[in-house]
Amino acid sequence: MEILTIHPEIEDYLKERNLEKKFSKQIRLLKSSLRHPSLEVELLEPKHLKFFSFRVDRRYRAVFIFRNSNTIEVIDVNNHYQ
Repeated sequence: MEILTIHPEIEDYLKERNLEKKFSKQIRLLKSSLRHPSLEVELLEPKHLKFFSFRVDRRYRAVFIFRNSNTIEVIDVNNHYQ
């Protein structure tokens, strides 16, 4: 699985919230298996748009899309409870 380069604004968001190490760990897990239990990957509503998310930690989730069958682009990281 290939993960495209993270947008600088997302990198800044991760730095401001001290999530860089957690995010990197979750990206490594995502590369090895989308089904890893700690990722809790889910298809978001509306399902026809094919937006997915995975857990960064208990509070934050990353939203991603498939660019093709083997390439993922993270398009957002946000507070899951806001």
